[in-house]
Amino acid sequence: MGRLRTALPQSMPLPDLPVTGDWQTFEDPFAQFSKVLESVGGQAVQVPTVAEAESHLFQHPMWQKSEVRCTVIPGLGTSTFDLNAVQDPHDLENVGFAVLRGHFGVAENGAVWVTDDTLKHRVLYFIPQYLAIAIPAGQIVHNMHEAYDRVQIGQHAFAAFISGPSKTADIEQSLVIGAHGARSLTVYLIEDWPA
Repeated sequence: MGRLRTALPQSMPLPDLPVTGDWQTFEDPFAQFSKVLESVGGQAVQVPTVAEAESHLFQHPMWQKSEVRCTVIPGLGTSTFDLNAVQDPHDLENVGFAVLRGHFGVAENGAVWVTDDTLKHRVLYFIPQYLAIAIPAGQIVHNMHEAYDRVQIGQHAFAAFISGPSKTADIEQSLVIGAHGARSLTVYLIEDWPA
């Protein structure tokens, strides 16, 4: 691994693009975010409170069916195990449903910015059968230019934009959702976000 790191090309500075340029904006960023997320197999749900998000979560058919559940947001579901006691991320292979925290959404592509400082094992963004991510309702930017203006490169060991459940398509263009990751993604946009 060390030899690979020494063979990496030299880093280039990021281009200096003005955030206030003629970039794409939307009259209703939530409506656009919701529309794009739905087009890639996800669902956006705007709710006033965490309690109402939990009420919606409990109606998800797979929440109650999942024997192993995990949440990192107080009041939004209950975990069936103590995540802090898990030392080896491989022990999370049977998580059926995870409720995680994101930072903000992007209306342009229905993506949510997630980082490793919101949970102990980043594998939880990818390994559960079903995934919900909660963000503050007012935290949707119009486009990726605004998104990258908020992102601090190098601040996290892991960070990513997640949009929709996992997908794959073969050469015949047969789309399979949930082939190698979450089968569904629900994004809760909570207006009264807990501090």
